[in-house]
Amino acid sequence: MELTVYLAGQIHDDWRNQLQQKAKEKNLPLSFVAPQTNHDRSDDIGEAILGKQPENVYRDDAASSINNFRTQVLMQKSDVVIALFGEQYKQWNTAMDASAAITMNKPTILIRPESLIHPLKELSNKANVTVETVDQALDVLHYIFE
Repeated sequence: MELTVYLAGQIHDDWRNQLQQKAKEKNLPLSFVAPQTNHDRSDDIGEAILGKQPENVYRDDAASSINNFRTQVLMQKSDVVIALFGEQYKQWNTAMDASAAITMNKPTILIRPESLIHPLKELSNKANVTVETVDQALDVLHYIFE
């Protein structure tokens, strides 16, 4: 059995690659999908498909609708969602994705550092599992295959 894991979280570093490499080292039968990680492509997709927009608010709205569509399709096809919250970036998209996963009744693992326990307490309470590291999240998934 192979599980598809949606990797929600900020797109400004390589945490996804690190997680995927660790999963491979543990021989976990996982495949991964994620939001668009090319920031420029994500921002420009509305105009790339719909054409030049008259103002930034319309540009953002066009891109958001297409990005949300992509996220919904990939998340619905996923078996598990991992949502990583880090210290460095504001992560509204991560919170939105985690909330969507929980609403879709997707098994959800939140990764968040100790410093974010308080700001994420309600979301953490709704997730199936909350951990502090990528390794702990992978250990949770590994446990499925024991």
